[in-house]
Amino acid sequence: MTAMLFSCVNSVKEVNDFLADKNLPIGESEHVFHVYKDSGNVVFRMNAPLLLDFSNREIHPYSEFPKGIELVTISKDGKDSTTITGNYAISYNKTSVSEIIGDVVVYNHTEKSKLETPQLYWDQKTNYIFTEREFTLAVEEDTIRGKGFESKQDLSGWILKKITGDLHIKEE
Repeated sequence: MTAMLFSCVNSVKEVNDFLADKNLPIGESEHVFHVYKDSGNVVFRMNAPLLLDFSNREIHPYSEFPKGIELVTISKDGKDSTTITGNYAISYNKTSVSEIIGDVVVYNHTEKSKLETPQLYWDQKTNYIFTEREFTLAVEEDTIRGKGFESKQDLSGWILKKITGDLHIKEE
């Protein structure tokens, strides 16, 4: 009786190339809770039910959040500052730009302002958000609707495009 034993050895590069060719993630994580600190202070946290890591892509590495995401910025006093939620997200590693899709809500906890839109882009380097889709912005007792919105991630310094809505003007 003859026994034949074969051994397969693949390099990490070969495995990564195989996964990239098959459009498979290099990693998959469930119930993700990530905290980002700067100088010992928590400045950002992320929650996601599922993270797919496609960092093995040579040209456009990315992370995908197919079951939604919650991003929370933390103020210097340790309180939640701004929360961004959506049903799906994709974050491109090289550009640090994320696209969030589906029932996107941005809520400023301090100002109590809220933006709702079906799609939003978030530039993590500049802390800037924008969309060319429809939006609803609620600020105090005002509700503004339009198509096309830009602001800092805390909903300040907006640029509104094609707007409609009821605005209350205070006389001074």
